[in-house]
Amino acid sequence: METLEVGCAIIHRNGQLLIAQRNLKDSFGGYWEFPGGKREQDETIEACLVREAFEELGIRVHPEKLLCNRVQGSPERKISLFFFFCRWESGEPRAIDCKDFRWVSREDIRQYTLLPGDLEVLEDLVLHWEEYFKT
Repeated sequence: METLEVGCAIIHRNGQLLIAQRNLKDSFGGYWEFPGGKREQDETIEACLVREAFEELGIRVHPEKLLCNRVQGSPERKISLFFFFCRWESGEPRAIDCKDFRWVSREDIRQYTLLPGDLEVLEDLVLHWEEYFKT
């Protein structure tokens, strides 16, 4: 069985989270997600997050803490999602390798159709917002 490891960046700034919209040609095209992507061979998940944030959005982030690991998939392929809190360091987001992006508030984030793997984590984030994102 193939196992794919994916880093998912939970980027918080000024009371909002950064989400990206998948390109229409990609699987789940048009869905929104926490930015990130597949870990390359000999790459840590943290390095993957730094690379993917820059490639997709042109921003620099610093992974700080693993929130959780969720596993999903089919009998043929397992996807292991690593959700990390990441500190935004520099750059203003641009839609480089995604269709669009948004900084969204706790109140607005549910208006976006997130990937199934992100939804469970989203509910935890909304429920514990003040604990996770002390401002």
